[in-house]
Parts: sequence; structure tokens; C-alpha cells
Amino acid sequence: MQNTQIIILAGGKGTRMKSEEPKALIKLKGKPLIQYILDTVSSLNLPIPPIIVVHHKKELIKEILGNYLYAEQEQPLGTGHAVASAKKAVHKDHQTILVLSCDQPLISKETIERLLKQHAEKKPTITLATVLLPDFEGWHSALRHFGRIVRQADGTVGGIVEFKDATEEEKLIKELNPAVYAFDSDWLWENIKLLKNENVQGEYYLTDLIKIARSQNKKIEAVPVAKTIEGLQPNNKEELALLEKILG
Repeated sequence: MQNTQIIILAGGKGTRMKSEEPKALIKLKGKPLIQYILDTVSSLNLPIPPIIVVHHKKELIKEILGNYLYAEQEQPLGTGHAVASAKKAVHKDHQTILVLSCDQPLISKETIERLLKQHAEKKPTITLATVLLPDFEGWHSALRHFGRIVRQADGTVGGIVEFKDATEEEKLIKELNPAVYAFDSDWLWENIKLLKNENVQGEYYLTDLIKIARSQNKKIEAVPVAKTIEGLQPNNKEELALLEKILG
């Protein structure tokens, strides 16, 4: 865990929130969404400081958050492109890259530690967090748009299908991707350049690295989040209000 470089993706707009502010600075109970993640990360006491990848209103984010290490994504070309934008800023001693997003306020220290422990012990190429739901009723419906974890016949992770690209059958899958990943860093930097933007959004998906790893017969591990509620990542004002209500 000591050689883990955390990259926090914070380049997105708050469009679905109907806000001019970047998503990272949208307030949840008076505190910017990204601050929840930064507080959790700081509690890990890692020797390598996190990198925040910024794009939309980057100067405002830097002004409000202050003294952090930043990397700039020049164009909003997807999560894979955002992580690649951070490569020059990573610490020279890093062996594991942990990718988090600014809109994951409930991701816990326990989940991160559990994921990094599994990654260190099993030594896979990728370890990812998952959320397993019983249904899409009630607050679970806010996770309906998440990517689906597709399992192989032997139970191993075969890939992640983004909701917008999923078939009707794949949309019925209840094991979801909350977008928390640990990568072997050497493998990541060698393979992130292989990403293509052949999808509905025309973006470079970080999730396509799962497919690349599978094609190379690399080992992929999956770790459930400590609590299902950690998957709740507000995407609009209604979901933000729901989260505020849950948090009390």
C-alpha cells in the first residue's frame, strides 16, 4: 500500500446538476463532493500524495482546494484519457495506481484498504471494486446507469459494459461498477495507449482496460465495497437530495 499513487478524476462539468460549477465542487451538506474523497484519502496516511486531474474550471478547483498536486486534462475525452493525463505527475516510486472519482463521497477507507490489500496479496493486473444490488428499487434506482460487471463461466471478471452500450439483457445484471480501480502501474502505462474511442460517447473508457487485460490472460480481482450505499454517487439534483436525506 505504501507504493500506491492515487489519481482522483475531477475534470467533469456539473451539467446534470444544472450547475455552472465543476462536478468536484458541487456541495453535499455544505462540503464539496471531492472534499469527501480527499478526507478519506488523507486518513490512509500514504507517503505518496494524490494527484487531482482537472479540466473544467480547473483554476477555480485549484483555488478552492489549495495545495494539492494537479494534472490537467486538455480535452474531456473520457476516463482513460484523464488517467493518461496524470502520467507525467506520478511519483517515481509508485507500483500501484488507484483511480477514484470526485463524485464518490461515500467510498470508505475500509473499502480502499480492502481493495489495496487484495491487490497486494493476490498480485493481479487489475483489482476493481463492485456493488452487488438485490434490485433496482428505492434508492438503488440511482445506480441503474452504472456499468455492469460481466462474469465469465468460471466466475472471473470478463469485462465491464457501460450502461449506454449495454444490451437489454446486460442491463439486468445487478453487479455494478462503482469506478474504483487498482492497477499494476507498469502494465497500466504500457496498455493505456491501446484504448480506442469506438463507443456511443466517442470517449476513451478506462473500463476497456479490463477487456485488454482479459485478452492478455491477465489476472483480474474484484472486491465488494464495504457497504452497498458507497455506490451512491450523485449524478443530478434529485440524487444529491436523496444522498443528503440518507446522510441526515
